[in-house]
Amino acid sequence: MRRRKLILGGAGLLGAFGFTLGVGAWRSGDLQRLVEDRGTGGNRANLSGMSWQLINDRGDPVDPEDWLGQASMVFFGFTWCPDVCPTTLMDISDWLEGLGPDADRIRVFMITVDPERDSPEILAEYLSNFDPRIRGLTGSPDDIARAAQAFGVKYERVPREDGDYTMNHTSGVFVFQPSGELASTIDFHEGRRFAVPKIRRAIG
Repeated sequence: MRRRKLILGGAGLLGAFGFTLGVGAWRSGDLQRLVEDRGTGGNRANLSGMSWQLINDRGDPVDPEDWLGQASMVFFGFTWCPDVCPTTLMDISDWLEGLGPDADRIRVFMITVDPERDSPEILAEYLSNFDPRIRGLTGSPDDIARAAQAFGVKYERVPREDGDYTMNHTSGVFVFQPSGELASTIDFHEGRRFAVPKIRRAIG
């Protein structure tokens, strides 16, 4: 956990200097295009049309139907992410605080793009640093690939000079209505005053 605490500490500095992406994510400006042009004739993402199953950070199976009936917010990341993921998680925690009591009316998930390292236990430990309403999802590499394809998310493994690896991935947050229809996306650089109203509209 020591390394992750150092990563989280560095994220505060990143936020202070603005959102500059390096290794660890692709800029999310094209997130909406990825959603709309992901090979389904331009249709917006809808949870009811997705077919995947993952495991949450408590070891329970989760599929898209479990999210229907309540607004949902989801993004893709990984626990060894050096900057974008901890920054996004801190942002989401801040947005939930800004929502007040309405925060209990939306589910929030991080889907890992690094299932080889991110077990349910590792996700639970990592996410304990943020708002407790944020849950983690993992699965086999094939399970993660299936979920990422459904959302139109890209990711790739990138070797490092020290023999380890990191992950590049689409950044940004998906916000779904209780019906399962995509309400909006929140770009990596968007602040609380823009994000919170988007989430409120999805909650209804």
